[in-house]
Amino acid sequence: MDAVTPATEQPETPAADRTPTATPRLIATDLDGTLLRDDKTVSARTVAALAAAERAGLQVCFVTGRPARWMDVVSDHVHGHGLAICANGAALVDLHDGGRLIDVHPLAAADAIAVVEAVRAVAPGVSFAVDRASGVHYEPHYPPYIVDPRADIAPAEKLLADGHDAADQPILKLLAHHPELAPDAFLDLARAAAGEHGSFTRSSPTALLEISGLGVSKASTLARWCAERGILPSQVVAFGDMPNDLEMLTWAGTSYAMANAHPAVLAATTHRTHGNNEDGVAAVIEELLGRR
Repeated sequence: MDAVTPATEQPETPAADRTPTATPRLIATDLDGTLLRDDKTVSARTVAALAAAERAGLQVCFVTGRPARWMDVVSDHVHGHGLAICANGAALVDLHDGGRLIDVHPLAAADAIAVVEAVRAVAPGVSFAVDRASGVHYEPHYPPYIVDPRADIAPAEKLLADGHDAADQPILKLLAHHPELAPDAFLDLARAAAGEHGSFTRSSPTALLEISGLGVSKASTLARWCAERGILPSQVVAFGDMPNDLEMLTWAGTSYAMANAHPAVLAATTHRTHGNNEDGVAAVIEELLGRR
């Protein structure tokens, strides 16, 4: 891991810089529910479209809520730069170098503890997981997406304590799961209770919240990534399907919601494409290249 930098505010983009151009330079795409099919594979059509985009001079950046350790599904399809934005913007990752974390925008332990306390108070029955740069650790009742035999299973307060074995590793995300609340209702409740301590979002169909450092989002890290390459928001075409994509989709000059997208994403975007199982991202890339 190269650098740990503090969270920053969401990028503010002048309206003129968001006006779509006829010649995009970057394709920024979410993975789950967007580029990946429901079986978590990348279709042959999508692989071909991504490669064609790179050959035509368009950069492709994967921007996902996944941690670096779950990027094997697309690591073979990262060309040129080899970089991906993971953990909802908390980590910039080099997939050409084994998923090495180049830059990290962490959630401070003190803020994570404050979130745990506040959300426990308003949502009894909640359980937490702490996703650090070195791996995930979770509470006994938390339902992990993938069971990690190296995970420490303990109350969140212990997992976040200074004396924990992984305390020297940056916190990429705090995750909160509730077994009964509706997903969007849980998000609104938790954000109202603890929004001053972190950025709350969700990407799962279940009541699973993802909490990053204040100001950290897919958009905030993508904006820095683009600025370093002289790419304007107006030159970005972005794809997404869930609330954790909203900031990115509204920042980009051109944004597409998948047919299977969350209602908030459908409302926030001006373009639609086919669902993830129908290769919606590939269809748009093919159209863009056809115009060129």
